[in-house]
Amino acid sequence: MALNILFCIAGFLMLYYCAGWLVKGSSGLARSLGITPLVIGLTVVAFGTSAPELVVSLISSIKGKSMIAVGNVVGSNICNIALVLGLSALFQPITSQRGVTQRDIPIMLFVSFILLFFSLNSKIGSLEGAVLFAGIILYTIFNCRTAVRMQQSKLTNDGAGAAEIVIKDTGYIASRKKQIVLIIFGITGVVLGAQAVVDSAIKIMQVLGVNEKFIGLTIVAFGTSLPELATSIVAAIRKEMDISIGNLVGSNVFNILSVIGVTALVKPIYLPGGFIESGLLIDYLVMIFISFLPWLMMRKTLTISRSDGLLLLACYIGYFVYLLKTL
Repeated sequence: MALNILFCIAGFLMLYYCAGWLVKGSSGLARSLGITPLVIGLTVVAFGTSAPELVVSLISSIKGKSMIAVGNVVGSNICNIALVLGLSALFQPITSQRGVTQRDIPIMLFVSFILLFFSLNSKIGSLEGAVLFAGIILYTIFNCRTAVRMQQSKLTNDGAGAAEIVIKDTGYIASRKKQIVLIIFGITGVVLGAQAVVDSAIKIMQVLGVNEKFIGLTIVAFGTSLPELATSIVAAIRKEMDISIGNLVGSNVFNILSVIGVTALVKPIYLPGGFIESGLLIDYLVMIFISFLPWLMMRKTLTISRSDGLLLLACYIGYFVYLLKTL
């Protein structure tokens, strides 16, 4: 048991650091090819920080543990808003731009309902995966165009701002050889880390006698949210809190469209026990409710206060207690 926990922790650390190498190498390569930092931030960085969720879900589905694959995404989305955003708001109240409530959060809610609809028959097939993957392409194009327009108007885009922090922290590497090495090591490390996480999570599940949905929604989801957690903590320390919610909302959209989309394209995702019978419907509804809370909190003042952050944390704790009771 202790050895499995150590392997799981080691896997999460590999996911965290290797995803950073992947972002660093690929963003450096993109810049050397003449792509602007703004576009890099909204494409390379966005995909890079979602790499842990993508590879973990993909490997889980291939191994026949589809509940871990889906639970990873649903749990990560709940964790991003309830835990990460809640903790960030406790550091300092988060004031964002109106575009977050008028555009970003509604898109997150829309794709969450799409995922719910696709899951009703207890299967997310290749066709649904293709639709979701097409959605991430359209979302990325839309984001880039919106960001360029806002930049030209000298306004700040949340997702771009979050990306700028990651790019500045990683630094620009001019050497093409180093860029390629980082990309190769990053991809390799993410795959090996994901393999370690999934294998150890399955063994922990067997020892504790808990179901794979619980493991996916809790341990795996929290571990794969580490890049988002780190980015938000950096933003909080620098008091650039306005970018936190844009980063987290964008990550949630990426999780649903790219992670589930690619996973379902590679192998259809079957939900054993049935979508409703397994209780996964309730988890989806919790995800949607948690996703709606920031809009409710920001609709008038565009600010998530410390008390709002405390409420989000309370929701996460309450949800975790519910999962424990349903074991």
